[in-house]
Amino acid sequence: MGNVTTLVPFLDLKKQHEPLAAELAAAFERVLHSGQFILGREVEQFEEAAAALTGTRHAIGVSSGTDAILLAFMALGIGPGDEVLCPAFTFFATAGCVARVGAKPVFVDSCATSFNIDVADAARRITSKTKAIIPVHLYGQTADMDAIRQLADAHGLFVIEDAAQALGAMFRGQPAGSMGDFGTFSFFPTKNLGALGDAGLLVTGDDELAARARLLRNHGAEQQYFHKLIGGNFRMDGLQAAFLNVKLAQLANYMARRRENAAFYTRSLRRLNGKALGLPSEFEGNEHIWNQYTVRVHNNQRDSLRRFLAEQGIGSAVYYPVPLHRQECFLTEDPPSLPVAEQLSQDCLSLPVYPELTRDQLGSVSNAVTKFFSRSAG
Repeated sequence: MGNVTTLVPFLDLKKQHEPLAAELAAAFERVLHSGQFILGREVEQFEEAAAALTGTRHAIGVSSGTDAILLAFMALGIGPGDEVLCPAFTFFATAGCVARVGAKPVFVDSCATSFNIDVADAARRITSKTKAIIPVHLYGQTADMDAIRQLADAHGLFVIEDAAQALGAMFRGQPAGSMGDFGTFSFFPTKNLGALGDAGLLVTGDDELAARARLLRNHGAEQQYFHKLIGGNFRMDGLQAAFLNVKLAQLANYMARRRENAAFYTRSLRRLNGKALGLPSEFEGNEHIWNQYTVRVHNNQRDSLRRFLAEQGIGSAVYYPVPLHRQECFLTEDPPSLPVAEQLSQDCLSLPVYPELTRDQLGSVSNAVTKFFSRSAG
């Protein structure tokens, strides 16, 4: 296996950046000669474009998607003694940031088909200490924000949308990130819009929350050395903003290609849907942007399929092998019962779906998946 030539890597950032090399180099030169390496005009330009894209009044460029979540909690004053409803099937940062401000993540089960937070289960876990809910728009499709807003309004909860994987996704005509008190985004290089390093974004429609978040982003200081609040260093680099300004012009094309690639898989694999595989679907009213194309592999065959794909030179990934309530740092003597999240962690496998895939590569992936199950059936 060590000598296999990769026919279809899980992601190919080199292929994405090569056509933009001259523009990215010019962006680097522009920042180099400007001397504005942290915040500055490049960040302001990106914030203006991001606010328009997300349909929000305020977009605040920050150092990472994780710091965007942390900053949201700090701006809302969430801390010790508070509880935050959080899906157990997601990336660690979602719950990690809850714990970092001293609050308690209360883990919630997932929907078996959308992979997003189970709102009915969330409702059962509300207590007098619950202050917020943080739905994650997993894999590029928004959670049921109508149900989440209804639940939050009924109990006076803040809503922080973790839209790290969902820039450009829509829910009933509303952009991901625009429906909560805050929306958070990541520009980690693997995202649909990726920086050439780390960067993130916090958005809100609330003027007071935006002002507070901007203070907290910069050590609580409006003027250097004069601190109104105890904040952090969550500032976006000018260089990453410049790169993102270049790539933002490509986002619509990236999303369209991802949608086309996802549709190809769904057509090609539909005969396997059901017993062998559970194919992902786009729910009514949603516009999925396919940060990942994630299937459920039934009958404990996920790891076998992944090994088979690797033998064929095809990359894949498991998001996420251990749900958060089973992580060592969160594990308790009496962990909550979250059967769907636990099953998803055993079943889910993400296939390559990045925009630069060729039709031949897509065919290689679908043919290999079909071959695996044909062989298994035989």
